Amino acid sequence: MEGSNPQQIGEIESERRWYRAQSVLHANPRRHSLTRCGTFKLSMPCYARFLFLLLCLVLLGECRKHKSRKKRWSAPAEAHKPGSPLSKKVADGTKTRKVKTSHLLRIDEHDFTMRPAFAGPAVPVGVDVQVESLDSISEVDMDFTMTLYLRHYWKDERLAFPSTTNKSMTFDGRLVKKIWVPDVFFVHSKRSFIHDTTTDNIMLRVFPDGHVLYSLRVTVTAACNMDFSRFPLDSQTCTLELESYAYTDEDLMLYWKSGDESLSTDDRISLSQFLIQKFHTTSRLAFYSSTGWYNRLYINFTLRRHIFFFLLQTYFPATLMVMLSWVSFWIDRRAVPARVSLGITTVLTMSTIITGVNASMPRVSYIKAVDIYLWVSFVFVFLSVLEYAAVNYLTTVRDGKDRKLREKVREQSQNLPCTCGMSHARTMMLDGTYSEADANSLAGYTRASMAAEDASEKQERMVVHLSLDNEPTGNKKKGIRGFRIIQNTHAIDTYSRMIFPGAYILFNLIYWCVYC
Repeated sequence: MEGSNPQQIGEIESERRWYRAQSVLHANPRRHSLTRCGTFKLSMPCYARFLFLLLCLVLLGECRKHKSRKKRWSAPAEAHKPGSPLSKKVADGTKTRKVKTSHLLRIDEHDFTMRPAFAGPAVPVGVDVQVESLDSISEVDMDFTMTLYLRHYWKDERLAFPSTTNKSMTFDGRLVKKIWVPDVFFVHSKRSFIHDTTTDNIMLRVFPDGHVLYSLRVTVTAACNMDFSRFPLDSQTCTLELESYAYTDEDLMLYWKSGDESLSTDDRISLSQFLIQKFHTTSRLAFYSSTGWYNRLYINFTLRRHIFFFLLQTYFPATLMVMLSWVSFWIDRRAVPARVSLGITTVLTMSTIITGVNASMPRVSYIKAVDIYLWVSFVFVFLSVLEYAAVNYLTTVRDGKDRKLREKVREQSQNLPCTCGMSHARTMMLDGTYSEADANSLAGYTRASMAAEDASEKQERMVVHLSLDNEPTGNKKKGIRGFRIIQNTHAIDTYSRMIFPGAYILFNLIYWCVYC
């Protein structure tokens, strides 16, 4: 190898060293790692080392970012913003609470089937009511329906709990079944229920010192004893009564929590037929012979009926029917179909009005104010029909008497004596002068119809009146004075035109003065 270039000699030496390293690698791999590393460092160019160092710096920066990300996720979760992706669930605080409600209120440590301070003094239970709506008043069933918020206040030291903030805890109806609550019920109620949409409308609020507020929303239908003697000009007072079912006044004392202010109402409450005048509260003891004395609370409200509806539907139609029946007094008595049909129509209409009013009322055993008005109106209508029946009957009787007299005089007309020497009055009668009764009997005819009569008929009438004029003076005066109105059928209609309206107006004045 003499004469070789030193550079060639160096390359040959490098190759020898590399072959030695390979032989050592197969003989001892652990030692090869060091040898390889050393060889790599010796043979690595400068720019390769620079790239290696840059790669190490990049890896170190990624490691630091990963550590900071872990710290951020371990911090308390922030509020989730709308629109941002939810990367992790929010922790549920109820799962970390170690003390349960039953343990805090010590429900399992006491027997809540017994009242507070059992065998001790009576438990005072305050009550207040907020009336939400007065739904309906039924005269037929004699009841009313009301929706209200019923609240109870009492103290139960068994429910006291420690609290640093002195704040109350609010629960729903599920806790009510585990503790003692007052057994208040509605006296004389027909139907009642607690609203359950969307859940049971029950609220229970417990304070740290043991005071309890129990509230529920109830709709109740209760009986109301109504007096209809002045219907529809009446006022009704209905009462809703509250009482404990099991506990007497020695165990439970019910009272209005704030006196008269314990009852509040909504200003928007209104009814179609009634005007709500006032609400007020009272309380007193109720005695039962088998169980004892109980505290009873009363919610009283007074209602006054609106009269305008009944004026339009009952009073005005009845008055118009009575006035319509008076029209027959101005119709000719010979128009039988017109007067009869008018009378029957008004009578049937009054019967329909009376039936319609009584159908919407309970079957009470006393007379109502509206019954007096309707039945008196019915009597007036019925009397107008009877008036025409009397007029028609008297007219028929009189016509029959006149016919008999004409037949009797016709037989004597053949031997009629001479009128010479007769008085001037009788001569005038024969010449065509008629008495007052005959003039009234001919009032329904016109001059044309009277002129159309034949001479024989006219002569018969003259003879009839002549014979009547020859009757004894005493009998004639009795017939004219005693039965003048009865004989004169036109006078009956004339007097009826004044008597019927006057009597009905007088009745209305007395009726409205008494009941208003």
